[in-house]
Amino acid sequence: MSRNTLNTLKDFKLSAGKKGQFYSLPALEKSLGVNISRLPVSIRIVLESVLRNCDGKKVTEEHVRQLASWAPNGDRTDEIPFVVARVVLQDFTGVPLLADLAAMRNVAHKMGINPKNIEPLVPVDLVVDHSVTIDHYREKGALDLNMKLEFSRNNERYQFMKWGMQAFDTFGVVPPGFGIVHQVNLEYLARGVHKQGSTYFPDTLVGTDSHTTMINGIGVVGWGVGGIEAEAGMLGQPVYFLTPDVIGVHLQGQLREGCTATDLVLTITELLRKEKVVGKFVEFFGEGTESLSLTDRATIANMAPEYGATMGFFPVDDATVEYFQGTGRTDDEITAFQNYYKAQGMYGIPKAGDIDYTRIVTLDLGTVTPSLAGPKRPQDRIELGNVKSNFAELFSKPTTENGFNKAAADLTHTYTTSNGVNVKNGDVLIAAITSCTNTSNPSVMLAAGLLAKKAVEAGLTVAPHIKTSLAPGSRVVTEYLTAAGLLPYMEQLGFGVTAYGCTTCIGNAGDLTPELNAAIADHDIVASAVLSGNRNFEARIHPNIRSNFLASPPLVVAYAIAGNMSKDLMTEPVGKGTGGRDVYLGDIWPSSKEVAAMMKFAMNAAVFKSNYADVKNAPGALWEKVSTVEGQVYNWPTSTYIAEPPFFDNFKMVPEAAATGITGARALGVFGDSITTDHISPAGSIQENGPAGKWLKAKGVLKADFNSYGSRRGNHEIMMRGTFANVRIKNRMIPAKADGSAVEGGITIHQPSGEQMSIYDAAMKYVDDGVPTMVFGGEEYGTGSSRDWAAKGTQLLGVKAVITRSFERIHRSNLVGMGVLPLQFIGDDSVETLGITGTEVFDLKGLEGEIKPQQLATLVIHRANGDIEEVTVLLRIDTPIEVDYYKHGGILPFVLRQLLAA
Repeated sequence: MSRNTLNTLKDFKLSAGKKGQFYSLPALEKSLGVNISRLPVSIRIVLESVLRNCDGKKVTEEHVRQLASWAPNGDRTDEIPFVVARVVLQDFTGVPLLADLAAMRNVAHKMGINPKNIEPLVPVDLVVDHSVTIDHYREKGALDLNMKLEFSRNNERYQFMKWGMQAFDTFGVVPPGFGIVHQVNLEYLARGVHKQGSTYFPDTLVGTDSHTTMINGIGVVGWGVGGIEAEAGMLGQPVYFLTPDVIGVHLQGQLREGCTATDLVLTITELLRKEKVVGKFVEFFGEGTESLSLTDRATIANMAPEYGATMGFFPVDDATVEYFQGTGRTDDEITAFQNYYKAQGMYGIPKAGDIDYTRIVTLDLGTVTPSLAGPKRPQDRIELGNVKSNFAELFSKPTTENGFNKAAADLTHTYTTSNGVNVKNGDVLIAAITSCTNTSNPSVMLAAGLLAKKAVEAGLTVAPHIKTSLAPGSRVVTEYLTAAGLLPYMEQLGFGVTAYGCTTCIGNAGDLTPELNAAIADHDIVASAVLSGNRNFEARIHPNIRSNFLASPPLVVAYAIAGNMSKDLMTEPVGKGTGGRDVYLGDIWPSSKEVAAMMKFAMNAAVFKSNYADVKNAPGALWEKVSTVEGQVYNWPTSTYIAEPPFFDNFKMVPEAAATGITGARALGVFGDSITTDHISPAGSIQENGPAGKWLKAKGVLKADFNSYGSRRGNHEIMMRGTFANVRIKNRMIPAKADGSAVEGGITIHQPSGEQMSIYDAAMKYVDDGVPTMVFGGEEYGTGSSRDWAAKGTQLLGVKAVITRSFERIHRSNLVGMGVLPLQFIGDDSVETLGITGTEVFDLKGLEGEIKPQQLATLVIHRANGDIEEVTVLLRIDTPIEVDYYKHGGILPFVLRQLLAA
C-alpha cells in the first residue's frame, strides 16, 4: 500500500480514460509552501525518490523538507538517502560484486540463516562488454575470431555469471556481443518511468562504471559508484551523498560547420575542469542545449567523470521522446513517460532565468573548434591546428611538465624494425573507433564512414602495420553503417568490425607485433594511439604506447591515414592519393548536410527492437554452450579467475572496535598529482615478471593465457598483487634516474631496511611485521574509473590511511567503504612542502572518541634525523553514514549485519 506522505499521492492522465498515481512535486510545493519549481530538475528527481521512499526510518519527512528547501549556495551538510530504481553493472566490476554477494550467502549459510535473505531488492542488469580484446584485426572474420577467444579465456567467469542468473531472482545478464553497457542502457535497458502497483516514478540508477552518467542524456538521474556502494544499493541501502551544488551550464548558439559532438565534449571537459565541478551536479539549459540531438547530449553526459562532475544532466523534452520512439520503446511506455514528466512540471529544457543554480557557466557553441585531447589526460584539449606543435613541445619537455624528456633531434629520426617496418616518434600505431562515448552517436559514426568513402575514392590508404579497429557499442551501429553503404569503405581502410565492447578504450587493444614492441623498447620510441574514447591515461591503451589522443571517429580515420601526430592536418596533406596527388583533410571531410542525409538509416525502431529481442531469445551459440552449477550457495571450484573473497573472514555480528589512531606507520608509496585508478589498480595487461604474473605462472598459467587484470577481478590474489603495479606509476620514494627523469613501475623502498622491491612484496613484509602503512598523493587522487578494486586492493595491502591534496569523488567513497581512512592536507600543505620522502615514521592522532564527519586530525611526522613535526589534516569521512561504515570495518560488513539481523 502506497504511503501518502505530505498528501502528495495524486493521479495523472496516462491516456484516454486511463490514470496512474504519482508522488506529485507540485503538490509537495503546495504542502510545504516552498518554490520547488525553481529547483534544478536533477534535484527534483532526487527529491521525488526521497518523498516516495519516506518510511520514517531510513528516509524521513525531515529528509524531504531539507531537500525541498535546497538553496543554491547553502551549506552542504545534509545527507540525502537516495533509493534508486535499478542498478547496472559491467562485467569487470560486476563479477567481483557477484563474488561478494556469493560470499555473503556463504556467511548466512554457515550461520544457519536462509541464504535467500541476501537478494537484490531492485532490478540488476550486468552487461558483458569489458572482456573482448582486439587480437584479430584487418582480416576477414576478425569479429568471430575475437569472440571465440573471449569465450575461451573467460569461460570460468561466464559460468559464474550464469550461476548468478539462476541464484538471484532480480539479476539479469546481457551476454557478450551485444555492445557496451552504457549504450545498451541508453538504447534498451532504460524505460523512462517505472511502475510499482499503480504508482509511476522516474527511472534512476547507479552503475559500477564511471560513465554510467551517459544515461543523464535522456533525463535519467544516475552516476557511477564503486561496486561496494552498488552492492549496498541493490540490497536495500540508500545511496547516501551530501546535498550537492548544481552548476547550470548555459549553452548558446549552434556548432559551426565541420565541428562534431566529440569536439564539443572535449571543449566542455576542458572548461568544466577549470570550473572545478568535482562532486557537483551539472545541469545543461538554454536554447543551445535544446538544439542538440539526444545522442549529442548523451556524448556530453558520458564524459561527466572527465570533467569531474557527479552528473552531466539534460532534462526530458521532445528530443528525448523522439529518441525513445526511434529506438523502439512501446507507445504505452512513451505516453506514460511524457505525461509523467509533464504532470511533474519537469518537461522541457529550462530557459535562462527559469532555475536557481549555484552558479552558471556559459558556452557559445559557435566557439567550438575541431580538437583532440591528450597525450595523457582527457581534459588536456588541443585544437587540431596545434597538435603538431604541441607534440613537438611535449616531446622534449621533462616528465615533471607532462613531457616525454626526449632529445628534440630524435623527433624526426627513423628506426627500422627487424621485419623492415620504418617507425618514427609520433607514429600512430593504434587507431581505434571505440567507446560508448562516440559509437552511440550516429552523427560522428556516419561522418567516419563518409570520410572513409571519400578517402578510398581519392586513393588514400592506411599503412598495414597500424592496428586499426572498429568496435561499436551496439550491433545497431553495424546495421546502419551497412544500410548506408559505408561499412565497405571503412573495411578497406582497416576499420572492419572487430568486436562489440569497450576494447581499446578500456585497455583491451591487444598487443602490437613483437617487432614493433622490440623497436619501441630498444629505441625508447614515443609511439601514439588515436581513439574515439574517453580515457587516455598512461599505460591504459597499451603499456608501450606513451602518447594517446582522444578524437572524433572521423579524425581517428584521418590520423590513421596520416600516420603520425607530427603532421598538421589543417595545413599539410593527409596523404598521397591516386597519381601521387596531395589530398587534404578538407577534401575528404563530410559536410553536415551529407551527414544529415544519412541519419535516416540510424534511427530505425524495427532494427532496435529486433536486435534487443535477441538478448533473451537468441543470445548466441557461444553463450548457450557455457555450462554452470546450480543452487543458492556457490561452491567455489578451484579457479584463477574466481575465488571466495576474504572480506568476510572471521565475520561476527558485533563489529570489533574501529581504530582510533595509527602509530608507527610507514609510507608504502609517495605519489604526485593525477594518480588515477588505472595507476592504483590497472585494468590492462599483466606483466610476466610482476607479482601477479609470478603468481599465475606458479599456478601453471601460461603467459598467453594471462588475460587482463580486469578479467581477473574475481580473484583477490591477483588483484592485490596488481595494486599499484601500473608500469607508468611513479613512486617518489625511488631516486630519479641520472637524467632527472622519474623511475616508473610499482616499486618502493622498504623501511628501515632500505631494500628496493615491489610494492606488493613490501606491503606483505609490513603486514607480517605488524607495521601499518600509509599512502601519500597530490591533487585529484583516484581520478578515473569507478574501480572498487583500487580501494579493495589498498585495504588488502594493509594500508590504513591515504593522505592527499584532493580526492576524486568515487575513490574517496570507496576507501571509506573498505575501512581505509581518506585524509586531506589543508591549505598549502603537501608532500612537497612537508618534505615527505618515505623515510619517515608516521602517527595519526585526534580520532579518539566519537568520529565526526570532516573533523580535523593530526599527522605526526617522525623524521629520520629525529625531528618531529605535527600537521593538521582533514578527515574525508564526509557523512554520518560513512562514520557507521568505518566503524563496521566497511560498507559490506555493515550491510551484511543488517540483512542477517532482519
